[in-house]
Amino acid sequence: MTTTLITGANKGLGFETARRLTEAGHTVYVGARNADRGREAAGRLGARFVQLDVTDEDSVEAAAKTVRAEAGGLDVLVNNAGIVGAGKPGPLGEVTAADMLDTYDTNVFGVVRVTRAFLPLLADSDAPVVVNVGSGLGSLAATNDPSRIESQVTGLTYHSSKTALVMITSQYAKAFPAIRFNTVDPGYTATDLNGHQGTQTVEEGAEVIVRMATIGTDGPTGGYFDRTGPAAW
Repeated sequence: MTTTLITGANKGLGFETARRLTEAGHTVYVGARNADRGREAAGRLGARFVQLDVTDEDSVEAAAKTVRAEAGGLDVLVNNAGIVGAGKPGPLGEVTAADMLDTYDTNVFGVVRVTRAFLPLLADSDAPVVVNVGSGLGSLAATNDPSRIESQVTGLTYHSSKTALVMITSQYAKAFPAIRFNTVDPGYTATDLNGHQGTQTVEEGAEVIVRMATIGTDGPTGGYFDRTGPAAW
């Protein structure tokens, strides 16, 4: 039995990924900051709920203890929780360090908190996998390609946080060669994050997350992938 934890899984891409992996036979933990929403989502999915606020060290440590006590370990970790951030309107030059810190606390530091807490559980797995959900807005290639929608969006906070996530993934992959670490770009998917303006459905966006969550020990690591395969970064 494969045990999987997905952060931010009470809606959007996290929920759809949880649905697909539950159907595939995984024991899925729906990680959510809001207990009521998390329990409701887990009930709809036939999954388990664990309260998890990626910005709170105590919450993350408590979640790791819960999963170990209930499941004995962890095979797949999907770091999906993310925020756009302060994103106040106005010139890019008016973005403050505090705006940046708010976004990074979830999108970057949150990934580090969760990964660190669950590494001992993943180490006990025969085929451990970590999937970090990134964005084309964090890709140097995509944001400088006039044919890509990412090149039409300017921003400091969210964009750079997702760029940092790719490097974090690369370094974890080198440090822990027994664990498959990869970043994925789900594409421009209609979720609360973008006011449901995305051109893809959550079913389409979740495809690459599910694919990379189910790779074996011979799968890639330290990479960056989208629906079509390896993505330019």
